[in-house]
Amino acid sequence: MMRLFLLFLFVTSLFGSKVESFRWSNGETYLMFLEKHNLPLKSLYYNLDRDDQLLTQEMRAGINYQILRDSEKKILQMLLPLNDELQIHIYIDKGAYKFEVIPIISSTKTEAFTIKINHSPYYDIVKETGSKKLAEIFVSSYKYSLNFKRDLRKGDTLIMIYDQKYRLGKPFSMPTLKVAMIEMKNKKHYIYLNDDDRYYDEQGNEVEGFLLARPVRGARISSYFTKRRFHPILKKWKAHLGVDYAARRGTPVVAAGSGRVIYAGRLGAYGNLIKIKHDDGYETRYAHLKSFRRGIKRGKYVKKGHTIGYVGSTGRSTGPHLHFELRKRGSATNPLRVVQVTTKKLKGKEKKAFLILKENYNQSVDLHLKNETKFVRVSKPDTVCYFFNGEQCEPNKLN
Repeated sequence: MMRLFLLFLFVTSLFGSKVESFRWSNGETYLMFLEKHNLPLKSLYYNLDRDDQLLTQEMRAGINYQILRDSEKKILQMLLPLNDELQIHIYIDKGAYKFEVIPIISSTKTEAFTIKINHSPYYDIVKETGSKKLAEIFVSSYKYSLNFKRDLRKGDTLIMIYDQKYRLGKPFSMPTLKVAMIEMKNKKHYIYLNDDDRYYDEQGNEVEGFLLARPVRGARISSYFTKRRFHPILKKWKAHLGVDYAARRGTPVVAAGSGRVIYAGRLGAYGNLIKIKHDDGYETRYAHLKSFRRGIKRGKYVKKGHTIGYVGSTGRSTGPHLHFELRKRGSATNPLRVVQVTTKKLKGKEKKAFLILKENYNQSVDLHLKNETKFVRVSKPDTVCYFFNGEQCEPNKLN
């Protein structure tokens, strides 16, 4: 059963144990982590079902995790974030360590900043904010529409308005860009996040990316990407880290972008699986395939739109469909938000709603430009103390 407790921030730890925070080491696996802390491998990994074992592979370098110990340094609980929605909770129950996946408690803030360009958008954003994530988001948003090297001048202005999640008082997960603007040669260039979770320019034209919209032409989406789903049958939290496209067995599957095949074979619940490595740290995965196209193997370079396999139902699958995943430097991301190549022009009611949204965005941009809004660095949070029922700090409660 999932344990939910109240969290308070205090300068001192009062009656309870302090929570230690660490960063996940580069190259460290979940099993290596368990061994390092002398935790039981059988109950915390080998006895888990296949889906939970796959989830443990989502641990990435640089992720902040928490450990709660008693006065004798014995581990009482751990919180290991898997993504921005779910975390592994390891705890002691009746003398034995238990494993469960629970939702992450977080808050979201809308933030903004403006800067003058001195060197390049990427360099100046990192210098101002200390965040490579914000710099990558901004630069990639304009990658296929503007030429910064040719047209950008020193003193030009840029602005970002974005949503940032916070966990335990610290920024958490990738920011979500709401609107961006950069002024070049006295002309403003905007990008807007519409209500359909896609990005558009000032005219309501979809921003073009390098991947196809759908790897199975004409297929319907039978299951969407989510990092937080309570399974109605298994009665526990799981993630669906891709998009499922229902189609007839044998329907051709095409590469969502040009790249090199790094895996083509059978892999557990994925069944017949193809992995393709693309530019900019992207990787796409195509699972449950009936078969591969002749010649598709590791090391093969494929072009965008090239048939690589055929829809099937291999692995853990209840019917013929393609399970399509998109990963950026190993972390799963929503393909429907990033995969944008079939340029869409908004019309009718959609265009009208977008223009209203655009006007609201522009008013916010103008206000921040007028105020010359500066980036606000997050102050170090106070010591974290965990309470149960708001009465006293109990060393065996963590959430």
